[in-house]
Amino acid sequence: MRPLRRACATMTDRLSPERRSRLMQAVKGKNTAPELAVRSLLHALGYRFRLHRRDLPGTPDIVLPGRRCAIFVHGCFWHAHGCRIGQPPKSRLDYWRPKLEANKDRDLRKLTELEAAGWKVLVIWQCELRDPETLVKRLGIFLDPAANYDRQSDRNRVFSPSNTNIPTRKNREHGTTDRN
Repeated sequence: MRPLRRACATMTDRLSPERRSRLMQAVKGKNTAPELAVRSLLHALGYRFRLHRRDLPGTPDIVLPGRRCAIFVHGCFWHAHGCRIGQPPKSRLDYWRPKLEANKDRDLRKLTELEAAGWKVLVIWQCELRDPETLVKRLGIFLDPAANYDRQSDRNRVFSPSNTNIPTRKNREHGTTDRN
């Protein structure tokens, strides 16, 4: 049986400072995998949008200007979500804790600024992409407030791109949703 290793209070990085620097520089802020997944889902639902509008507070990842809706797709780690993916590192807490807290403070400040300017804001977390059905439902409710899904008759409906209850581009053009 192998002896248990004890974690040192000062863990050393397994990468050299130069390699760690290159690795961290490669972390993208735009067009991340979670963002691309949400964009693909929105496109499949028939929505068209703008990307990374720098004239809006916080530069939202996805903007639907006609609906005055902004969507942020947050990585759980970088925005300190608190889920399993978003746990802070166990080493260098003196560096990471203030950095992640500053990210959370900035997110809240920018979200508040957008809402004060009359925009509806939705934050989608990286971990939410594991359940696409629920995500499609959230997007449908957020982007189509006219669809009241609190009614008893609507509680059993399932959101999916093939379901005509979601206003896709095709059935918006032909007026074939159940709400008409």
